[in-house]
Amino acid sequence: QVQLVESGGRLVQAGASLMLTCAASGRTGAMGWFRQAPGKKREVVAAINRDGVNTVYTDSVKGRFTISRDNAKNTMSLQMNSLKPEDTGNYYCAAVGLGRGQGTQVTVAA
Repeated sequence: QVQLVESGGRLVQAGASLMLTCAASGRTGAMGWFRQAPGKKREVVAAINRDGVNTVYTDSVKGRFTISRDNAKNTMSLQMNSLKPEDTGNYYCAAVGLGRGQGTQVTVAA
């Protein structure tokens, strides 16, 4: 069973940048980043297909976040720029057929 481990989350000020990384213990197919904040529904932030050619983003992060992957290293990243307080949440990665990781907390202070 391939395992997924996220890293990179921390407390930052609004306007800052962060890069999250998801490390997989083996090969994966399509993957995505999700987030959930207290009292809010879980939402898909971004997704990327297996070869990294096709990506999709939720409207609120378009133009600010970039998802990418390195299949040689079995990693997926989420570059987050111009962070806003509403981006606060537990971010976790998921892969088709493999479930998700434990998540990494991102907190954006106003």
